[in-house]
Amino acid sequence: MSQTPPSKLSRLRDLSVVVADTGDYEAIKRLRPVDCTTNPTLVKKALDLPVYEDLIARELAWGRTQAGPRETVVNAVADRLTVGVGALLSELVPGRVSTEVDADLAHDTAATVEKARQFIAMYAEAGVPRGKVLIKIAATWAGVEAARVLQAEGIDCNLTLIFNPTQALACAEAGAFLISPFVGRILDWHVAKGQVPASIDEDPGVQFVRGVYDTFKQRGLATVVMGASFRSTAQIEALAGCDRLTISPDLLEKLDADHGELTRKLHPATVQAAGQHVPVDSARFAADLAADAMATEKLATGIEAFAKDLDALRARIAGELAA
Repeated sequence: MSQTPPSKLSRLRDLSVVVADTGDYEAIKRLRPVDCTTNPTLVKKALDLPVYEDLIARELAWGRTQAGPRETVVNAVADRLTVGVGALLSELVPGRVSTEVDADLAHDTAATVEKARQFIAMYAEAGVPRGKVLIKIAATWAGVEAARVLQAEGIDCNLTLIFNPTQALACAEAGAFLISPFVGRILDWHVAKGQVPASIDEDPGVQFVRGVYDTFKQRGLATVVMGASFRSTAQIEALAGCDRLTISPDLLEKLDADHGELTRKLHPATVQAAGQHVPVDSARFAADLAADAMATEKLATGIEAFAKDLDALRARIAGELAA
């Protein structure tokens, strides 16, 4: 009897670190990613999942005992739920849980640093060491500077909403542990402009991640490149071999159900070393983003969307506290 060949997900795990872009407890148990993530959208969804019932009841009960301004209490409960969900997820994965700093702090270095330290302290109190946590920060210049401070303190950062090569380089030069270039959102922007790629190799999101990966390897930069925001399994397959890939449960399921061949596309050993380079400063960062309409728009709208998600989580918590 012939054996069933391994799935594409199984093959992908041999080439890249697979991360689950979800806070769905059962999905993470089933799909066995190395890392996972939590953010306001995922925490809001968690409020409806039975596995989090005890956590939610405990934190809402805590919130109802707190004095002080309503907004302060709501924000504190949101933070406690975020860390609580992250702590539970950390028990399922051998690697890291990414935890997002408030998007409305994206242009405030000091506030971002303070919030990151607070999250790390809260995780420590919950028994989760900092080595299991990645602090997710929007890759504005303020975010880059915050990562520079945090990484020097041993707090590893995931710089997200990466759309531009200079933006990616700035994060790596600041010592960021990991960056998340957004493949699907880059493609979305080009498709909206009528620029539909003829093949997966012409997909601008795929091309961008391949370029960043090659640049980092050429320069010997240690920052992990983690492709994110996928629209199809074809995009994922086109980046097989990237350091890490964060993938939604539905695409993970499709890869797990597909037993076709999967070819490595990114090869660090084939990348040639680069020569001298000038470090990115704030002026170059601003100028290069200003000259890149796609990156400017997608960074701004990404931060706005993350902030709206946080507002929605806080509104849901406010309603629950008042009930």
